[in-house]
Amino acid sequence: MYRSTIIHLHGQKRIAVYFDNTAELKQRFKKLEGARWSSSLRVWHLPLTNEYRDRFKPENPDFPSLNIIFDNVKVAAIEIFERWLKSKRYSANTIKTYKDAIRVFLGFYADRDLKSIVNHDIINFNNDYLFKKNLSSSYQNQMVNAIKLFYRTVENRNLEIEKLHRPKREKTLPNVLSKEEVKAILEISGNIKHRVMLSMIYACGLRCGELLNMRPADIQSNRGIVIIRQGKGKKDRIVPLSQKLLEQLRTYYIAYKPKEWLFEGQSGGMYSEKSIQNVLKQSVIKAGIKKPVTLHWLRHSYATHLLEAGTDLRYIQELLGHQSSKTTEIYTHVSTHSIQQIKSPLDDL
Repeated sequence: MYRSTIIHLHGQKRIAVYFDNTAELKQRFKKLEGARWSSSLRVWHLPLTNEYRDRFKPENPDFPSLNIIFDNVKVAAIEIFERWLKSKRYSANTIKTYKDAIRVFLGFYADRDLKSIVNHDIINFNNDYLFKKNLSSSYQNQMVNAIKLFYRTVENRNLEIEKLHRPKREKTLPNVLSKEEVKAILEISGNIKHRVMLSMIYACGLRCGELLNMRPADIQSNRGIVIIRQGKGKKDRIVPLSQKLLEQLRTYYIAYKPKEWLFEGQSGGMYSEKSIQNVLKQSVIKAGIKKPVTLHWLRHSYATHLLEAGTDLRYIQELLGHQSSKTTEIYTHVSTHSIQQIKSPLDDL
């Protein structure tokens, strides 16, 4: 028997697994990918992945509503909602996000019947749950989307949208690295696979999932393009293939000979998102960069550096796969090319 819960360790969420500390169980646990021992907490822990979440079913102290056992009516409703999302081909991440959101919401009203929940209950939920936990406006927006869709598809009734109290959208600027910082991150790794993966994200402006979903045939060197299939919004797009990246890819391909996916794990199959995040983290540390760099920073840097090089915003929109030009326009606020030409009045004093 074991018990598991979600813990915060070194700025990351992990699954702590408590079990009888016998030699046999300890050896079995050590073989799990990413298994670590915390001497301070005196517990074995694992990365918080969907696979381990489903396998160990950890308690979630941040969202206790996720741990509630629902009655049959609510269980059936959540299952119907999940099947509907799958039939509409929502991404696995979106399905999980919406499903968890509904479990949190219904868990908050665990003693209430589904049909008795109305608009003002959502307002109360915002104030008595989301705000008290200091959760972000983006999470609140996800909750609104999930609740609205759940009641429309499962309960067959529309909530009054204007009363759902969506938060004002936060106007934050994308995080951008300098070219020197990008170069330091890309060149620091001695592993050709790791270097090529990070280089592709920057050279093609990829999202993490787009990189991991790529197959060898998507690199079309004879046409000088990379095909990105089924990106966000289920859209295909193409981006130019850098000559320097092509040379790196050829070296990598000879060394690793990938079969199904362009980048595969040690045991085959698709490379994991957690692993590429760790690759970036180690490269940032080795490069001596103190910023909390994420994979998406490389995509932001790609767009900003293109803009500063004079690339038309409409082309950047296509290369990034943005549906709206307004999404791409955010990079005009972080581009320093024009701002640096402005002379400060202090210099004339």
